[in-house]
Amino acid sequence: MAEPTGLIANSGIELLTFSTPNGYKASILLEELKEAYGKDYTWQSINISKNTQKEPWYTAINPNGRIPAIVDHDRNGFAVFEGLAILTYLTRHYDPEYKFSFPVDSDDYSVAEQWMSWQHGGIGPMQGQAGHFILFAKEKIPYGAQRYLGETERLYGVLDARLKDRDWVAGPGRGKYSIADMSLAGWVNGASHVGIDFDQFPNVKAWFQRLWDRPATRRGFSIPTLNGLGNIPRAQRLAEDAEFRQKVEETKKFVDDAKVQYGYKYSSP
Repeated sequence: MAEPTGLIANSGIELLTFSTPNGYKASILLEELKEAYGKDYTWQSINISKNTQKEPWYTAINPNGRIPAIVDHDRNGFAVFEGLAILTYLTRHYDPEYKFSFPVDSDDYSVAEQWMSWQHGGIGPMQGQAGHFILFAKEKIPYGAQRYLGETERLYGVLDARLKDRDWVAGPGRGKYSIADMSLAGWVNGASHVGIDFDQFPNVKAWFQRLWDRPATRRGFSIPTLNGLGNIPRAQRLAEDAEFRQKVEETKKFVDDAKVQYGYKYSSP
């Protein structure tokens, strides 16, 4: 399939994305808005392995050359980049009943904003670096692997504590499903692939299952495609594919040995 060469829509929201943790933030919210309000949208797959996100037409929309980005054709072609900014923009303009957000003058708005900022500056970059050193770096560097996975585990401990006696990250009582959860969804979906043991974080595990059970959110995880290394499809592959299972075991041994080498001990917060 040929890569996009420009925008294709004339109205509504146009999403430019790929099947990554940050990309899923936008597609999940857009699917939830579509189900809740009938807000349709257009999407294009931007294959980051082909550097389509570096093309001039794309960097005119997102000067950082990353996904996701949106263009709001109903508001004079206004462009928004960065997942956190996209979530807040879309709910500010297209969630009038606050089904997935909170009134800006409420304490719940501030709480959601805090947890989204925490994800943006914590789990995202730390888990991303863990994935790099554990899965993708050409040179296996034990210090980097245990350093970033250890910090990722610490952050999951923080999230697990937050979700004790709560269903969702923000909102009164047991919480309300909101963009605070969506900001985390894609990253938690990839947690097991970088070596996070969900059984160590039972509240996060239960939260993710609640999230996964939402039809619109599940559809969001399929735009542009379902990531086969997400928690649930990965578990099925582990059960069925002996070669894949062996690679996972070898990676786990590398990480476990790195933790021993540098005296890593889990602690959170």
